[in-house]
Amino acid sequence: MPIEILMPALSPTMEKGTLAKWLVSEGDTVASGDIIAEIETDKATMEVEAIDEGRVGKILISEGTEDVPVNDVIAILLEEGEDESALEGAGGGAKKDAAKDQEGAPKVEARKTEAPKSGSKSDDSDSGESKAPPAPETAEGERIFASPLARRLAQQAGLDLTAITGSGPKGRIIKADIDAAKEGGAPARADQPKAASADKAAPAEKAAAGPRAGAGAVDAPGFVPPADIPYDEVKLSGMRKVIAKRMTQSKSHVPHFYLTIDVSLEKLMAQRKDLNARLEGEGVKISVNDFIIRASALALKKVPAANAMFAGDKAYLFKRQDISVAVAIDGGLITPVIRDAGAKGLATISREMKDLATKARDGKLMPEDYQGGTFSISNLGMFGIREFGAVINPPQGAILAVGAGEKRAVVVDDAVAVKLMMSVTLAVDHRVLDGAIGAEFLAAFKGYIEDPMTMLL
Repeated sequence: MPIEILMPALSPTMEKGTLAKWLVSEGDTVASGDIIAEIETDKATMEVEAIDEGRVGKILISEGTEDVPVNDVIAILLEEGEDESALEGAGGGAKKDAAKDQEGAPKVEARKTEAPKSGSKSDDSDSGESKAPPAPETAEGERIFASPLARRLAQQAGLDLTAITGSGPKGRIIKADIDAAKEGGAPARADQPKAASADKAAPAEKAAAGPRAGAGAVDAPGFVPPADIPYDEVKLSGMRKVIAKRMTQSKSHVPHFYLTIDVSLEKLMAQRKDLNARLEGEGVKISVNDFIIRASALALKKVPAANAMFAGDKAYLFKRQDISVAVAIDGGLITPVIRDAGAKGLATISREMKDLATKARDGKLMPEDYQGGTFSISNLGMFGIREFGAVINPPQGAILAVGAGEKRAVVVDDAVAVKLMMSVTLAVDHRVLDGAIGAEFLAAFKGYIEDPMTMLL
């Protein structure tokens, strides 16, 4: 029987992904282990291998399709001896295990591939308001096959299903077709001229009706930029959407407080110069950031209460220091993790960080490269930023924001001296860490940075 190829879950938290590219076409023969597609998650683009062997009978989700739910059927594989007739009823564009057309569709959807006949019970048989409208017909009386969710969305949007071409099995109209029709300006139903005219309102009228800049509603769904200001509309990437969601949740639900301390870099820079001279020719060049990672890990070892996460009615205190390091990439940032940084020397940290940063910028990070950190570091010193407060990356309990090293006038032994100084700010989740714990951590961190030889003990 035909084999369903499902949208894979490429990480434990992945719910949807973009089918970036198909590397096979309908009719191609594939073997187990062959790379068949590229899937774009919020963090990286990853290759998908075929689990079974056979011939690609039908591709249900076209490349470039965004927000494809995990476990949706994306293609059908025919086994040896099967022909296209075996595709009848296969797939259905529904989740294999959820038996519904993407989100919110009825429970019996996966068992039926055709809309119910007139007068029969709808397969969208949930109670009351959730029922989909009856299946429409063309002028010639021919029934239009569409999933209940697609019919309901079409009715809400005022779209004429007879003018929409389905991409599901047997030409069935599914949710993705409705979304595409709305974006492409498909014809409205004759009984809903108002919906059509509203969609085609002049930009100036829309601007007048929608929230205006400065009205406190910039993030509202109906916001339209003022007509007299030139602008470019940029579609958010999956990564940017996730960043927006997670950072909003963090600032809304995590009670942040901030602690700032100044540290001297005089001895560290001298130690760095000496170590790099010794490592010359070995392909390793230790950066200031490598020292910061090492010092943070050792400070967490010294103050284990700072290596914590809030979890409702309990807290987790970690015995290993897995340091997430923010790396800026096109479209956002990602935080690859240096595992067990407290047990690694500066040279090892330097090699791993360089490798992870390269993979991050190339979009080649695997989920295990960026998931599961216990503490984060965000360094903007290379951009000349003196001091800033970072947003905690839930469920972690703290993040260290690192500013630029710069010469400052400081008081030493009652005299003014010029020293190379750096400001760091610790953002703390007050639900799990108190001010005293944050202060202890920063004191330990300052001690390691100002006396870097202690990091080598």
